[in-house]
Amino acid sequence: MTEMNRLGNAVSPYLQQHRDNPVHWWEWSAEALAEAKRRDCPILLSVGYAACHWCHVMAHESFEDPDVAAVMNRLFVPIKVDREERPDIDHLYMTALHAMGEQGGWPMTMFLTPDGQPFWGGTYFPKMPRYGRAGFVQVMEAIDKAWRERRGELTSSAGAMTERLDAFLGGRAAPGELAADVIGPVAERLAELMDPVRGGIRGAAKFPNAPYQEILARSAFPNGPEPHRRAFLLTLRMLCEGGIYDHLGGGLHRYSTDDRWLVPHFEKMLYDNAQFLRHLLWGWRATGDDLFRIRIDETISWIEREMVVDGGGLAASLDADSLDEAGHSEEGAFYVWHETEIDVALGERAGPFKLAYDVTSAGNWEGKSILNRLTNSPSDGPHRFSDDRAKLLKIRAERHRPGRDDKVLADWNGLAIRALAEVAAATGNASALALAKNAFAFVERTLVVDGRLHHATRDGRTVGLALSADYGALILAAVALFQATLEARYLTVARAFADELERWHGDGEGGHMMTALDATDVILRPRGDQDEAVPGGTALVLEALILLGQASGDIVVGERAERAAALAAGRIAGGEAGHPAVVAALDRLQRGSELAIIGYRSNPGMSEMLSAANRTLDLNRLDLIARDAAALPEELPLAAMRPERLPAAFLCRARACRPPITSPETLATALAEGSL
Repeated sequence: MTEMNRLGNAVSPYLQQHRDNPVHWWEWSAEALAEAKRRDCPILLSVGYAACHWCHVMAHESFEDPDVAAVMNRLFVPIKVDREERPDIDHLYMTALHAMGEQGGWPMTMFLTPDGQPFWGGTYFPKMPRYGRAGFVQVMEAIDKAWRERRGELTSSAGAMTERLDAFLGGRAAPGELAADVIGPVAERLAELMDPVRGGIRGAAKFPNAPYQEILARSAFPNGPEPHRRAFLLTLRMLCEGGIYDHLGGGLHRYSTDDRWLVPHFEKMLYDNAQFLRHLLWGWRATGDDLFRIRIDETISWIEREMVVDGGGLAASLDADSLDEAGHSEEGAFYVWHETEIDVALGERAGPFKLAYDVTSAGNWEGKSILNRLTNSPSDGPHRFSDDRAKLLKIRAERHRPGRDDKVLADWNGLAIRALAEVAAATGNASALALAKNAFAFVERTLVVDGRLHHATRDGRTVGLALSADYGALILAAVALFQATLEARYLTVARAFADELERWHGDGEGGHMMTALDATDVILRPRGDQDEAVPGGTALVLEALILLGQASGDIVVGERAERAAALAAGRIAGGEAGHPAVVAALDRLQRGSELAIIGYRSNPGMSEMLSAANRTLDLNRLDLIARDAAALPEELPLAAMRPERLPAAFLCRARACRPPITSPETLATALAEGSL
């Protein structure tokens, strides 16, 4: 660590990657802002994350260069932020960057006044001018000149920008009225953007766009418009077959750089795979397609093999870059293959495998082959080549592995725990349930300090007060674990988190802010209405409160959910298509239902009842399977049911329950009718 580089004690692996830079980096803190005021100079804010390829490029080109670092140190107070450790800081300044008319991305490079107000920014800057971009030193010198010669103009502009950000990110609105159909119009608009051949939104790059895919699924199932069903399933199948999926080790890469899901950015993010698992489960339940069930099992195996940290928490990500055979750091080096490597490994079996997985002498990317099944024949089903893939996976394990960001994030773990618990409840996957329970126990043990939830931990050190998304994701996780186990303690924890959410993040009107009331190092407190690759804090909180109300029957929680939903609906009125996860939560509030199937699994007809429920996919329905209704929460209307014949199913909507259903055929009909 250089004398003035202050990252040596950072918890974040991303910040640790920069601890030996000649840059005099600070972590984001009140002390760093005070230093900028003391020096009366701007802040150079650099935001990235450990798995980010272009973050590594800019670090190598500029931050490791003593001459570039000297300019940074002389002209600015340089602050380095891990966007995953401080998503509130990232969200604030990325919104500012967009407001400046710039395209967002990482690394994000922002220039701020000494009190943290943004006045100019960009993303990656090369050391020397190229790619149509000015060189980084040129940019810094131009900013310094403007600061010295036009400071009043810049500070005035920064102040105006901050006021606009405060109004946009933290604004209030009167409660809104929910339309009779909140999901349909948004789904129709989204369907128009979908690629009818390759799935996903038309064009390149292609992202999984999980919140948008959920809108299509909510509209489509169980009996919605066929085009929405087709668009969701096509996208899901292309994700399963494209190069964006790791066909040897399981798991989804972050996004595809092309328009056909072939060439990914090779980082693997926990949040992407959490959402992917849920979508795979929906696809399998709706179609029974083996492809989706196999991808579920493969992705769970990847999480279990590569993402579990000591104690059971789940790591944040795997890097895009690793060392190639020559010892050079290259994006995707761990995952791609030369044809000769396949020939040597598989021998006479290589020919059919290469044909099925698009392996050629010329390769399909920079002279190498990214394994994919985009052109596979119907005979090459998902079960085929399993032995060959296992053999190649074993060989691949001997390569230099990508770096792992092993910090554990409360919200991303919550998303993953929920997905794993839902998979376990629907499929009986014991590994999924064990992973979910262990990760939740890790969160309770390490991220709750002195009774207060925190955002991140690594190697026994915990940092950052929880954000609203942390509470929302963990409430959802707790309810999913209750659904999978019927262990009452999970609802107890969920209620406690809901109370803490109100205490630290309530706005006094029934809504919520992203940052805590006692956060002191942000220039404003955003709400989190905006979605990114994952649902924003508002959406997670809304769905969490709504689902907790469904599972517990707690009237107070239900009223909180309704009030927060009305306020959110008012804020996004007219812009629903830009807030898909909020719309999805409002849809659950509007069309939520509860199904309890009572009976021992050994009861005759029980398996048929469970199968009928599983096949009828309704994303607004909460399913509870119990031997006896007494096992359900006392406040839940379903708990009062005492059927004379078992198995029996009870379907409740709008706090009203239908008479008991004892026939699988009748249950299937009732469930399908319920979504209308």
